[in-house]
Formats: sequence, structure tokens, C-alpha cells
Amino acid sequence: MAWEYSEKTKQLFMDAVHGKPGTHMGELENADGFGEHGSIVCGDALRFTFRVDKHSEDPTQDVIVEARYLTFGCTSAIAASEALCALIEKGHYTPIQALKVSNQDIVDYLEGLPAQKIHCSVMGAEALEAAVFNWAQKRGVDLPGLGIHLRMETEEEGRIVCKCFSLSEPYIRRKIRELRLHTIPEITAAIKAGGACASCHHAPGGLQDLLNEVWSSPKPVSASADPAPVVPPDAPLSDYAFIKKIEAVIHQVIRPMLQADGGDLEIVDIKKEVVYCRLAGACAGCLGAKTTLKMMVERTLKDQIDEHIRVVAV
Repeated sequence: MAWEYSEKTKQLFMDAVHGKPGTHMGELENADGFGEHGSIVCGDALRFTFRVDKHSEDPTQDVIVEARYLTFGCTSAIAASEALCALIEKGHYTPIQALKVSNQDIVDYLEGLPAQKIHCSVMGAEALEAAVFNWAQKRGVDLPGLGIHLRMETEEEGRIVCKCFSLSEPYIRRKIRELRLHTIPEITAAIKAGGACASCHHAPGGLQDLLNEVWSSPKPVSASADPAPVVPPDAPLSDYAFIKKIEAVIHQVIRPMLQADGGDLEIVDIKKEVVYCRLAGACAGCLGAKTTLKMMVERTLKDQIDEHIRVVAV
């Protein structure tokens, strides 16, 4: 499925994977704040680090001067992470002030995200919270004493509701309230819960029960009253159609982006979900060629066509 991203989102993604000055992909050594969120297993994970200019007397007045991220996510995850870092650095925020950056601020900065990709902005906000918690421990800041209560996911152990993504009941309840989620599709779009096998949708104690309990609404009594019908997946493409779709994305999306920087891409062969290709032009001898193939070419094909696609350099 191809997602409709804003031009700003696409530009942030391209700048990041090319490592252009002013972008934030990477990790700070000996960071003052370190936080992680997500799951490498499910394909979405984010590591967030920041460095502060330390105040000589009052650590609550430390100011974040650098922010970096590493993510195993898609186009929107990379762009959302760039947005998070930019908002924090440009705002000259203290770690405590940075907590005010919400997932909606990230979405607004990107000029919108597809509903199915909102969870990427949530991932950034959660990783930031974890990093601030880490900073507070290192600097001896009593957050509860300041009236700040961070509810880390690691502190929200409890019954696992969504087994596919290992999401607990306390975490899902909190996100339902914070993000004002009222339907199962909204939950899935925001935090991915229920987005794989769907067995937790209407199981006892599942997503619908949590929605009913949080919003004190009666449980649906029939399938016709269910606000979240399961939509059957799209019919699979034929091998020929699948290959033609890969070729179209490469020629219409990927090559123009590479050509804008003096590079290019040649398709050598396509066998099922494996795309054999070589970089050309300025990209051929670039030190970041492997990163370009994985983070830009392969990720774009995964994002717009199928998560199982692999790109192999020849």
C-alpha cells in the first residue's frame, strides 16, 4: 500500500537518509538522556538520545543542545524522529519542557501523517519520555517532587492484551485516554495494537472491552453494532503485477530522488520479493551507498509495496 505523505515528510526523510547537515540520525556517545521505545521484532523501534548544557546550580535548568535518534521504522518513523529533534533543539527546551512536545506537535510539524502511521509520532514521544526519565536519574532530579509523573512502559507491566506487539493493558488504557481513541481502528493506527492477527479485537478483556470500560459505553450486542469491522486484506498481486509495481515505484519515486543528488539506480533483476540493483552516478562510489540502498531504496519499496521486499546490491 502506498501512503500519501506530505512534501515536508518526504523531504525530511530524504535529507535524513542522505545524512545532510542539520539532520539528526545517529546516536550521541555518553548522552545525558537515553530512551528507547518500540520493538525491533515488529519493525518499529526508536532509540533517542540527547545532550544538555548543564546548569551549574540547578539541573532543572539544563538545556538540550543536541538530540539524535536511531530507528528501525519506515519513512514516517524517520521523518517523525527528525521532527522531534528539530522541535526540541529549536525550542531550546529543558528536558522537562521537552515533555510538552506531543505526538500531535510532531504530526503538525510534518504537515500531517496518514492515519495508519500516527503510531510513529507516538513512538517518538514515548522514547523522549524515557530519555527524560534517564536524564532525571543521572542528574538527581526529583520529578515526582516537581509534580511530574512519568509512566514508563517498563513500569506498566500487566496483562498482555496484544500479544503480537506485546502491549499491556495499562499501556493501552493510558493511550486510549491520552489520545482520545474511541474505536479499534483508531487504537491500531495510534499504537499498532490489534494490527496483526486481530485476535485481541473482541476477545474477553480485549480492545473493545477496554474501550467500553474507559469510555463507560455499553458493549456492542451484535455484529451490526460493532464500530470496528475487520476489513479483509487486499487480494495478492500476481507475480507479473508485483514486479511491474516495483518497477513503477523505482522509476517514478526512487530514481527521481536519487537523480536530484546526481545519482541513479539500475534494475538488474527482480525475483519474487528480491530486487537486484546497482547504484549509478554520484551514488556509485558514495561511502553511504549501503545506507542509501537499505534506508532509502529498500525502505521506500517496503513502505509503498510490501514489507517483505529485500534489495541486494550487485
